[in-house]
Amino acid sequence: MELTEVARAAFGRGRRLAGVERLRGGSKKGVHRLRFDDGGTAVVYVWSAAENHWPGAEQPADDADPLAHASGLALFEAAHRRLVALGVRMPHPYLMDGSRSRFPADVAVVEDVTGPGGESLEALLERDPQAAAPVLERLAATLRALDGHRAPAWGRLALLDNGGVSKGSSPDRLVLERAVADLAEAAGREERIATARGRLEEGLHIRAAAVAPRDGGYGLVHGELGPDHVLVDAAGEPVLIDIEGLMHFDAEWEHVFLRIRFGEHYPSLGGTDNLDGPRLDLYGLAIRLSLVAGPLRLLEGGFPHRAAMRAIAEYNLAAALALVE
Repeated sequence: MELTEVARAAFGRGRRLAGVERLRGGSKKGVHRLRFDDGGTAVVYVWSAAENHWPGAEQPADDADPLAHASGLALFEAAHRRLVALGVRMPHPYLMDGSRSRFPADVAVVEDVTGPGGESLEALLERDPQAAAPVLERLAATLRALDGHRAPAWGRLALLDNGGVSKGSSPDRLVLERAVADLAEAAGREERIATARGRLEEGLHIRAAAVAPRDGGYGLVHGELGPDHVLVDAAGEPVLIDIEGLMHFDAEWEHVFLRIRFGEHYPSLGGTDNLDGPRLDLYGLAIRLSLVAGPLRLLEGGFPHRAAMRAIAEYNLAAALALVE
């Protein structure tokens, strides 16, 4: 991959690019480490059709749908501006370039947080849970800051910042509609879901009927905040990545995902007293169905890490069925 001009635009002619290494992950964008002759590194994000493994990715995204796939430099820039304003740590950007004059795709060059002294929170939790405890405390403070930043409307920042309006009458109705669609899609690919489709759809509608209207605005949520989307820098600070999906939405959507991904460590993230039980119930089943339908869809494309994606689908399939037994 020829990224010499991108590296030069980010750092000038004083550093020579010595190599490029593809990093694991990145189903919607390419993630590559730049290595320089002075021993330094940086990370480049590449938003291109060739780096997006989702079927149908060539179609324009529906910006009015906050649950649609979040990918692209415009979403990254909008999320970056907001997180900077809130003092939330993320990889420092050296270059954000949508001109396509240096590379035939939108790119961003950012700090390599997992360089010397850094790692993912997922790796730290596996290696040394005790050392991860203060990082989880700081992440809990970040979550409180995000939730405290309220807006009267829900949706992606790039849309709302430009005066746009999200689709749907409310977040919970939008989640219901998406969950029914995910269920139909998963049933077409997986016999066990097809067999239980009636029970699962009934479970969704029962849960949705119990959700009451909400006042008070919508805080910011990351949308996919697992420990793999939090890096830990050399100072022990949590660093958010994959920020393109940042949006104003129900906090319950975030917390259901946090509970799934952080497991036994979830209580350390705190702040659950104000969460709405019926929304948690609806979003819990909806996210499980999304984590079945999405991986099954991804497996129809060229995503390289197929065993891991199949495991995600299997795990969440069992969890979804258990919710309606």
